[in-house]
Amino acid sequence: MNTKTIALIAHDGKKADMVAFVKDHVTLLQNANLVATGTTGSYVTQTGLAVECKLSGPKGGDAQIAAMAAEGKIDGIIFFRDPLGKHAHEPDIQMLMRISDLYNVPLATNPATGSLIIKGLF
Repeated sequence: MNTKTIALIAHDGKKADMVAFVKDHVTLLQNANLVATGTTGSYVTQTGLAVECKLSGPKGGDAQIAAMAAEGKIDGIIFFRDPLGKHAHEPDIQMLMRISDLYNVPLATNPATGSLIIKGLF
């Protein structure tokens, strides 16, 4: 079985939710390559898992992960978005979602769908 690569992204108001999600799925995620936007990745490392950190989302991290998805290097994306917040890098967020759809990469925007993706990949 090849190792799956999972991208983790969370808006500021959702970072604690992401850490809790990773802790809830640590047994499965310890068998994955994890890549994350910079700040989210620094939070996720608190779980003890290794994470490849890209730039923070507003500085291009969303775009870096989208490029990886387009290149076939991402098996799933867990992106806990803040649906009530305004985000200066909204075009990057929309681009990531478009790339996910274009290249058929599963993308979860909440813990319920995130759990389904994790269980489906492992």
